[in-house]
Amino acid sequence: MNGLRGISARRVAGLQKIKPDRPRIAVGLATCGTAVGGDRVYRRLQEVIENSGDDIMLTKTGCMGYCREEPLVNVTIPGKPLVVLHGVSTDDADEIVRAVRAGKVPYDRVLCQIPSWDHMSGTTIEYGRGFDQVPPYEDVPFFSHQKKVVLRNTGFINPEDLDEYLAVGGYAAAKKALTEMTPDAVIVEVERSGLRGRGGAGFPTGLKWRIAKKETGDQKYVICNADEGDPGAYMNRNEMESDPHMLVEGMIIGAYAVGAGEGLIYLRAEYPLAIKRLELAISEARTCGLLGKDIFDTGFDFDIRIVTGAGAFVCGESTALVASIEGKTGRPHPRPPRLTDLGGGLWGRPTVLNNVETWCNVPVIIQNGGDWFAEIGTEKNTGTKVFSLVGAVDRVGLVEVPLGTSLNTIVYEIGNGGANGKNVKAVQTGGPSGGCIPTRLFDMPMDYESLNRVGSIMGSGGIVVMDEETNMVDIARYFINFATGESCGKCVPCREGLKHTLLLLNKIMAGKGKENDLETLELLADTIKKTSLCGLGQSAPNPVLTTLAYFREEYDARVRR
Repeated sequence: MNGLRGISARRVAGLQKIKPDRPRIAVGLATCGTAVGGDRVYRRLQEVIENSGDDIMLTKTGCMGYCREEPLVNVTIPGKPLVVLHGVSTDDADEIVRAVRAGKVPYDRVLCQIPSWDHMSGTTIEYGRGFDQVPPYEDVPFFSHQKKVVLRNTGFINPEDLDEYLAVGGYAAAKKALTEMTPDAVIVEVERSGLRGRGGAGFPTGLKWRIAKKETGDQKYVICNADEGDPGAYMNRNEMESDPHMLVEGMIIGAYAVGAGEGLIYLRAEYPLAIKRLELAISEARTCGLLGKDIFDTGFDFDIRIVTGAGAFVCGESTALVASIEGKTGRPHPRPPRLTDLGGGLWGRPTVLNNVETWCNVPVIIQNGGDWFAEIGTEKNTGTKVFSLVGAVDRVGLVEVPLGTSLNTIVYEIGNGGANGKNVKAVQTGGPSGGCIPTRLFDMPMDYESLNRVGSIMGSGGIVVMDEETNMVDIARYFINFATGESCGKCVPCREGLKHTLLLLNKIMAGKGKENDLETLELLADTIKKTSLCGLGQSAPNPVLTTLAYFREEYDARVRR
């Protein structure tokens, strides 16, 4: 039967891989782990195991999010908890293998232990009784305030092995949607969850799907926006590298709900590992009948292909992204028509576009129910959000917390404040189009409305921390320079306005600014924000407006000097 070709057997095989009857060592080999030598650690462990003749399984996994502590290595000994080792180097390989051979772990490299892990998709893995000397996962400050929903499997399963995804409940939600629910019922569940788009202004996902479903036409499309272009943001990259099948599954469910026959993942070419693992995931899904014709014997046909972009920041805007897929210059067009409208989407067909994180939430919502999801976060901001916590912060990494969690919790409790003992001065959220938020506002909740009130945006979820030595005028200039270079040039406010904003900031930074330049700067930024065609121009002035509002004294000092 299509959609069931060997799935039950592969699920059993996956469970045997995740919790085998022999020791298992898994090395974190997402981009962050590889960048600091995880691949060398893997090869050295492989060499030591082969030379010793030990019956130890060696495999790879993705990133748990604690990027500061990479390379991370997971050790599973039958009857014992999964143990996470941190800061592992090639010099540790012999000691790790010796300890595992003896049924122990190298305590000088231990970060935490995990006796059981709830993968949120209806599967809980029970590993075994604990190690007395090893702290539990929930006692590690970086993890203690987090709630893993989107990152539920990252760092635990092999992202290149469909068996392991099936073992933790993978594709059960897709099967439930296609065989037990009508398309309308799927949309109702997503609406009940309150899920908002995780890549921009937070438009209600269920409402977008319902609009597209009502449209008529011979073809509809679903698109994943994986064009993650914000400096310092890598949430989507890790989600694709560490658990690619959850994206594929989410798109299957969404396509069924709106009646789409084809899906496209628009992915920047600068993410080669994500491309490789997604291509493998799509191929494996096709082999099992999870993509293609007559999925789960329901008569539903759907397939996915990858389209690589050249890294233009403006192509993160929905209409510019669609233009790029069509082979045109990536420039936005006015709305209406919206992408969901007949005549407004890809090739003029109704199209649903969501970003990676939005799609990855869908299987959990369908599996556990919209009400379950809505209990996380706040009334208007349900669920969790993944943030990349980077910059001048002590604990750099990916953080997943319920929406509404305060910046204080994220920066100080999870991130441990400024790096190298320095004081934090501000954060910028939402990428180059986000605003700079001073520490005095850090008790604010991280949600869409609160960020808008202080002049910033959620965006895809980047949080860049700046310390006491940061010059805020220079920060504004940096981001305006970025936005100027990435502007498509189609509309005058963005093309010319950003260029003149940059000239003014350069003048002020050079010590040649005058008092009236600050008034001109503010007026210019406000005009660009109100009159630009697309989201790039409308939000690009945010760094200027917020630094003028919260750090005016630094501009005044530059002008006076």
